[in-house]
Amino acid sequence: MKSTTGRWPAHGWVGLILVISFWWINWGLSGLRTHWAFFPMWLGYCLTVDGLVVLRQGESLLTRAPKRYLGLFLISAPAWWLFELLNWRTLNWIYQARDQFSHGQYFLLASLSFSTVMPAVFSSAELFGTFRWVQGIGKGPSIAPTQKALVGFFTVGWLMLALLLLWPRYFFPFLWISVYFILEPLNVWRRRPSLAYHTALGDWRPVLSLWLGCLMCGFFWEMWNFYSYPKWLYQVPFVDFLHLFEMPLLGYGGYMPFALELFALYQLAAGLLRWEAFELFPHFKGTLPGLTVLDAA
Repeated sequence: MKSTTGRWPAHGWVGLILVISFWWINWGLSGLRTHWAFFPMWLGYCLTVDGLVVLRQGESLLTRAPKRYLGLFLISAPAWWLFELLNWRTLNWIYQARDQFSHGQYFLLASLSFSTVMPAVFSSAELFGTFRWVQGIGKGPSIAPTQKALVGFFTVGWLMLALLLLWPRYFFPFLWISVYFILEPLNVWRRRPSLAYHTALGDWRPVLSLWLGCLMCGFFWEMWNFYSYPKWLYQVPFVDFLHLFEMPLLGYGGYMPFALELFALYQLAAGLLRWEAFELFPHFKGTLPGLTVLDAA
């Protein structure tokens, strides 16, 4: 499945057709339609962005490891259900027309839609990682995964989660960072791929790429949601103003730590399933001047 730089791959064309077709269906038809149009539209997004990565660097998540790319869809759905579980406490978002579906229908349809989250974010992150202005970023502050730092992260993560559950009105932002603080130390202790191996050397390019990739996905999630039906609506304390689509403008800041949580969740789940280590940014290895990035695998 390897491609040459400068050539648009076949799966990229499939992605474009899916996006254009189901974007029109999702916005152009009346009545219930999002529940069956969301997945193919976002599958199209994933394939299109992956195709752009192939065009820019000659390979991508899909072409490097097709089986592991499919694995992203399998892990993505249960990973997002974790955030749905936490949202039962915060109620920061609700789904319009939820009563139109039985519990079984809702679970299956929602899981299918949730399965596109990780592939979309990781493909978008790798796309940003192909740009020279990201690749050329110099050394940043070093945060080494020492035992003291890991224990500190782990403890703070559980503290944030406890505050979130006890006083969700005031500590709801911790929903988007507590999971990362808990899981990042676990991945290091289990010798799983971790962003800590990059930040230990001052290499923040993977983190920046994930931030930008998730923000890009966030824009499309919110834009395509705006004229959808059913769709999600927000009720966020204190920041429910200056909306861009349904989302309060300040709410977009949550997409950046959410990207790190997704990365940590995938690596932990893949490790528990005994899957081969997943390399999201292989072209970053050893390319920062004066540094040799540690092998997390």
